[in-house]
Amino acid sequence: MFGSMQRGVNAYAKVGLETSVISASPHKLIVLLYDGALAAIKSAANHMADGRIAEKGEAIGKALDIINNGLRASLDKKGGGEIAANLDALYVYMAQRLLTASVQNKTAMLEEVQSLLADLRDAWTQIGEKPAPANAQQSATSHYPVLASA
Repeated sequence: MFGSMQRGVNAYAKVGLETSVISASPHKLIVLLYDGALAAIKSAANHMADGRIAEKGEAIGKALDIINNGLRASLDKKGGGEIAANLDALYVYMAQRLLTASVQNKTAMLEEVQSLLADLRDAWTQIGEKPAPANAQQSATSHYPVLASA
């Protein structure tokens, strides 16, 4: 009974997340990526503390995927200038720290990356949503020059 209930809850959560992603602005999508990476790192730390090696690796892999294929991939390295270049270097550093944390079972490294991501998420959230452009043809990324165009 509880297994089927858990599957139902998981399915509901997945639909809720997919709906959030579909309706999200480029700004909100970045916040969702930060949230996902932070949750994966927290999960990895819990698995590391409990000695669950496979689960730890899976959670770190998820965080790496979000950082490399979500956050880094969304950077507009040409139009974003120095800010985009600095963020890219920071994401590379975070990925390296996560890999080292995984190999060496160092929760302090996970906490370091989690702190960096939380600071970036907070800064990104403070930027806030900007009003939609008057010209509907204008790209959403024009308001967020650090983001690459889709």
